[in-house]
Amino acid sequence: MDPLTWTGTLGPFLNPIFLVACAALLVTALAQAVLSAFVTTGGSGNVLSVARTPADYAGVATKGAFYLFLATALAYLIGGIVVQGTPNKGIIGAISTQLLPVWIALAVTFALSITFKKKLGLWGKLMGSTIGAIGAGMVLFWIFTGLFAEIIATHQPLEIASGMKNKLPGTPLRGAEEGEFQWYLLGGDALTRDVFSRVVHGSTWVMVIAPLATMFAFMVGISLGVPAGFFGGVLDTILSFVANLILAFPVILLFYLLVTPEIVDTGLPIYMAAVLFLFPILFLTVLFNSKFHTQPAVNYTILAVVIGGGGWLYLSLLSTPGTIWNFLPRGVDLFNLQGNFLIVFVSVVFVNSPTVFRIVRGLVLDIKTRDYVAAAHTRGEGVWYTMLWEILPNARGPLIVDFCLRIGYTTILLGTLGFFGLGLESESPDWGSTINTGRKLIAVYIHPLVPPALALMSLVLGLNLLADGLREESLKD
Repeated sequence: MDPLTWTGTLGPFLNPIFLVACAALLVTALAQAVLSAFVTTGGSGNVLSVARTPADYAGVATKGAFYLFLATALAYLIGGIVVQGTPNKGIIGAISTQLLPVWIALAVTFALSITFKKKLGLWGKLMGSTIGAIGAGMVLFWIFTGLFAEIIATHQPLEIASGMKNKLPGTPLRGAEEGEFQWYLLGGDALTRDVFSRVVHGSTWVMVIAPLATMFAFMVGISLGVPAGFFGGVLDTILSFVANLILAFPVILLFYLLVTPEIVDTGLPIYMAAVLFLFPILFLTVLFNSKFHTQPAVNYTILAVVIGGGGWLYLSLLSTPGTIWNFLPRGVDLFNLQGNFLIVFVSVVFVNSPTVFRIVRGLVLDIKTRDYVAAAHTRGEGVWYTMLWEILPNARGPLIVDFCLRIGYTTILLGTLGFFGLGLESESPDWGSTINTGRKLIAVYIHPLVPPALALMSLVLGLNLLADGLREESLKD
């Protein structure tokens, strides 16, 4: 069986167009930059010239070259799906075909978002921002990839195949069985595992840990930052000192201290989890109680759900069979976190919480002086109601933006931990561990390293673009 080419039967037609588009984009972009820097515009004094400059024409040419580049890239992806037979599809076409559930989910999501954008609030407004929409698309791509990982991946992340050590992309499997995918689309790594499948499965880990850890960090930061900024005084001084003390430690050193076996054996990460995981329950309890305390029937029902359901989740997260933390029977234990997952999760929450605390505290210090806060006091609203239902909603714009950026920071942090061997298990398909495995032979084989590195870069870039779009739209409100 022959190895796959990158473009299959589409190559003879699309490759020349793609090369022309790349060359034209490079030349026109360079020309636009040079002309913009060294060629002055027409007109004199206060009279503006309406004539186009050479830089304007170069900009039009750059835009046209970019559209040609984009159209060719789409032709590779769509053509690869349409062409029958994996050898005819090539590597790009086969990958595009495997990602078909993602393309469908993206199309449906954007179609619904554009159709109902007037009813979707900030998300709907985001569809009118080019930067925000591109960022949302990049983030959603990896979210859907993580959701459909079992369908998309051609092999299991830990599955090994004889004779596939560091094999190049498109190499056929030796002795592939009936029903088994017969190629390694992005090649094999040093342990003969499929790089493409590991990148796909790695997205699941990233899209689970990064958003959830960021959300927990925000719960902790908001729960402490709001009262610190509102009440001030001794409470603010103590909490600010503790936050600054944690932030004084280098992040990598702090992580190293938290995940080393000696520290883990002391049980410190579990004790930290026991404290940090209480904050979401406390926050939601105070939030709803301050809103519905005048409606006892509704209030007690909501609190029963929050405390009962939250307590069950709390005990399930902490309960670990075979240890002193085995609180729940196996039948009611919702989670059985393996390896270093809980330790890494708690470490990420602990490191991010002080920064969120300082942001929230600063916002509250500013917002609590506004007229509508004074009006809430005049109406006789309680202190916690004022903090959580008057001040906090008016800080949502900066917090949403920071939430997106912080997921990106957390993604980088998880990749860094995996690269240094401080993250999940060494054989985990998370991108940092995969990069660490691939970099050992980077001088000879770059294909095990490049895909997870590009995946990490694209997700973080998408999160930053999404945050920029959200910032633009929130400033318009």
